[in-house]
Amino acid sequence: MKAADGLDLWAVAETAVAAFSVAPHALGGVWVRSPPGPVRDLFLELLDDALSPVDRRRIPLHIQEGRLLGGIDLTTTLATGTVHWEQGLLTQSHGGVITLAMAERVSRQVIAHLCSALDNGTLTIAREGFSQEMPAAFGVIALDEGLESEFPEAALTERLGLRVDLTTVGIHDTTPGLMTSHDVARARTHWPQVVLPSALMETLVATTVALGIHSPRALILASRLTKILAAMAGSETADESHLNQAIALSLVHRATHLPELPPQDSEDEEPPPPPAEQPPDAEDRAAESQDSLKPPTDAVIEAAIANIPPGLLASLQRSKTSRARAASGGKSGERQRHKQRGRPIGSQPGDPRRGERLNLMATLRAAAPWQTLRRRENGAVQSDGLYIKPSDFRVTRFRHQRESTTIFVVDASGSAAMHRMAEAKGAVELLLADCYSRRDSVALIAFRGEQAELLLPPTRSLVRAKKALAALPAGGGTPLAHAITMTTLLAEQVQRDGATPTAVFLTDGVANIALDGSPGRRQANEDAQKTARRFEAQGCRALVIDASPRAQRRAQELAEALGGEYLVMPHSDASRLRDLVSYGGSSAG
Repeated sequence: MKAADGLDLWAVAETAVAAFSVAPHALGGVWVRSPPGPVRDLFLELLDDALSPVDRRRIPLHIQEGRLLGGIDLTTTLATGTVHWEQGLLTQSHGGVITLAMAERVSRQVIAHLCSALDNGTLTIAREGFSQEMPAAFGVIALDEGLESEFPEAALTERLGLRVDLTTVGIHDTTPGLMTSHDVARARTHWPQVVLPSALMETLVATTVALGIHSPRALILASRLTKILAAMAGSETADESHLNQAIALSLVHRATHLPELPPQDSEDEEPPPPPAEQPPDAEDRAAESQDSLKPPTDAVIEAAIANIPPGLLASLQRSKTSRARAASGGKSGERQRHKQRGRPIGSQPGDPRRGERLNLMATLRAAAPWQTLRRRENGAVQSDGLYIKPSDFRVTRFRHQRESTTIFVVDASGSAAMHRMAEAKGAVELLLADCYSRRDSVALIAFRGEQAELLLPPTRSLVRAKKALAALPAGGGTPLAHAITMTTLLAEQVQRDGATPTAVFLTDGVANIALDGSPGRRQANEDAQKTARRFEAQGCRALVIDASPRAQRRAQELAEALGGEYLVMPHSDASRLRDLVSYGGSSAG
């Protein structure tokens, strides 16, 4: 498969800009995957020029729900004594375009409101005692600055009809395109009247099936895009060239597997026997039936394959795995509710006397609609003060991200040293670098001879961790039970300090030193199982990486006793092991 160069990708990006500016809401939006830089700035300038008559607004990363959806205008309500509603950013953007900054990190709550508006063109708001439906038809520009394994929520990208990838485009590739503002202005009024032939629609449907795309939204957005591209070209009827462009812009990034081309007929094969004679009407019906079942043309499928970026399917698989890992806890620290600190995530009814923080504005909004009635009940005049009841009290909700500490427990005994101790050290160094980039703490325990040793207490110093790892000696017995006991005690201390511990064991699981220091495999393995069950009772996450040349039953049993996951150290290099731990892959034997 030949990858497109920067010039081709920039031409695709310019086409996407023109198509999106024709009908932003009809296409849902454009997903822009690009790091910050001059190329992305130039692309956004092109969007600004193309959308010059359209109102544009920006959603910050940590926007509050009240600002997004709207609510009671507190100042006007308290001044007039009647309820006045203030529009939120989504309803203010009706008929315009919203730019979503750092789309890969936007909260699911914001994504849910965006998806509702993209689906219906309206927004049903039910909050602060009021329920109403307001128009909210807009397009979305989702700016994605994510790493290789970081993507926006699938619920959002499914509703965006265009995708632009500028990660490999250089500033020298940004040449001016051929599309003019006149072409775009003409297409804005004429694209709904463009004819999409039924044969072309059947080809589009079959192509989505061949690419493994099962969402009907993708098909709807691609058909609209085909008509828009035809309108920009000044055509009244869409043809295969417009379809190929739409597939490249709207479908190929959604592919879940590579399509298979229909087998070509061999010249040596004998022709099939002629069919039995049928009445003319039967032959016509059979021909029509065959035509309706025809697969998409080879040219369309080949064009789709040529436009699939290299490594796309692998990166999507890594993304799914990493998301599943994050949902199960992961190594980034658990999220927990806190009464006084963390990131505010809204308000709720509560009592400040219980240690929660009073949200004054939310409390006033809750009380404002009832002021006229309460004054009337108390025989007060308009100028009297506010009447606040305990049921009006609102407290702020906080979400606090706990720190994470990764405890590396490395088997430095003779059995491990004979196998791949150097590769294990390399893998741990890469994992240490990953923890450092996330500002996580790391600790290092090594076990050999008759006992385990804490070489490095929890620290964020990558230099200290690498020095301790480089000086790690090897050889001697395998006191696995003592290592698990020390890991359990350290994990308890980490939990008391308010962090989330994760233990990563690099061992073959074969113990020969008992907990009391006496040699003997039978007693040593029994002690290892008992201490592992004590570790499991803590509820901490554990990974057991089998460092032996072949998968060991003892290592699998250790993982089960710890309540953790079992991975086999790959036979390629240390970076492969780092990927297994980071993405949660499994190579269990």
